[in-house]
Amino acid sequence: MNFPKFNRRQFLKSAATVSAGFVTLQKTCQTLSATEAIPVSKFYGPLIRDPAGVLDLPNGFQYQVLSRMGRTMSDGLITPGMHDGMAAFAGSRGRVILICNHEINPNQNLASPFGIHNQLLKKLPKNKFYDYGNGVLPGLGGTTTRVYNPKTKKVEREFLSLAGTYRNCAGGPTPWNSWVTCEETVVASGSTEFVEKDHGYNFEVLVSSLVRLADPIPLKAMGRFNHEAVAVDPKSGVVYETEDRGDGLIYRFIPNTPGKLAKGGRLQALVIKDSPGTDTRNWPDLIGPAFPVAKSVDVEWIDLDGVESPLDDLRYRGFEAGAARFARGEGIFFGNDRVYWTCTNGGRILKGQIFAYTPSPYEGTSREQEQPGKLELFLQPDKAKIVDMCDNMDVTPDGGLLLCEDGQKDNFLVGVTPSGEWFKLARNATGDTEFAGVCHSPDGTIIFVNIQKAGLTLAITGPFIWLDA
Repeated sequence: MNFPKFNRRQFLKSAATVSAGFVTLQKTCQTLSATEAIPVSKFYGPLIRDPAGVLDLPNGFQYQVLSRMGRTMSDGLITPGMHDGMAAFAGSRGRVILICNHEINPNQNLASPFGIHNQLLKKLPKNKFYDYGNGVLPGLGGTTTRVYNPKTKKVEREFLSLAGTYRNCAGGPTPWNSWVTCEETVVASGSTEFVEKDHGYNFEVLVSSLVRLADPIPLKAMGRFNHEAVAVDPKSGVVYETEDRGDGLIYRFIPNTPGKLAKGGRLQALVIKDSPGTDTRNWPDLIGPAFPVAKSVDVEWIDLDGVESPLDDLRYRGFEAGAARFARGEGIFFGNDRVYWTCTNGGRILKGQIFAYTPSPYEGTSREQEQPGKLELFLQPDKAKIVDMCDNMDVTPDGGLLLCEDGQKDNFLVGVTPSGEWFKLARNATGDTEFAGVCHSPDGTIIFVNIQKAGLTLAITGPFIWLDA
């Protein structure tokens, strides 16, 4: 199982080289004063204000609006709002297929694909909704798919591809050409007369350029909790999952059949070997030693039972059994033979952490203890000007990182080069709302990103540093 190949050379530096660069970066972060800004990247220079008030970019870069909340889509429905997690897949004849989450609750009708008064609800068969809400408050989350032609710069089709779910926050691409979308909620059936199903599950959407809806099948064995995102190791088929809670866990799902998530499997939680119940959050008021930065530690994984968790207590039971605790696990991505994830409000100033997990050569098998996987607190930039609450993320074609900010005021796309330099690629000029869903095209020439409250998907092009590598 392999992800779509890049046309340009990708992952040019080995994971060891990338790691060495980030050690230098960590030292740099520790020497910056609290009033200093991120050093201007020698590759891109300063951001230039956008007269349209959408996206500030460096000189030589451009953006295009691909999707906007409120437009009529190819299926006759309305482009929903609250764009969140997203991935880009290779389509036919150079096209790019984008699958995008929408973090919408059932009462947010202004962002609904069915119109403010549900006037378009009957355009879809009832059995294609996960939760029909008794026809009054259907799930308004789900996903949209859009087919983009980079040659003509046209979106050729845009359509709803999953219906009836709640608060689809992030998710992750799979090596078998699908998107796993995650509900960030644990609303239970019967909590109101309009909630027909339990929520808090993952769902799978196949990549297709055809206007069609996915069968809304909850992947219950992957756990019911406040999901954020997933990443798949293409070698083992193991799926890693984050939980957006201040006391959340990191999970992994070992499928019974790799690539067939609906056929069930085992859900496990991450434990620091010989240190059960480790708190990795490094908050200033926590008792005990801080979790070390740039130090690799061995990891174990424990099986979890009762994974559908009707009491929403999976994280409590896991922690009591020895699982490590994390500060709002959000974006997660597989790259450089590692699994990276962000913890949005971790660290001494609660501005974010980035972890990196190196799987065992025997990941998910009975031989795993011979050579355990290793966890590293990769980055903890404890200066507010470095990064402000990192959320969704991408590993760029050269092995660097792009991070979406979900901070208090100005939000940026913040990058880190493989050599350890921080830079700002873009500033959200639309107002107080987060970036989300950052990802790159299969050939690495386009960065796609969402601006959530504005309900926009953008395509960014320009002289990215990896294009000349």
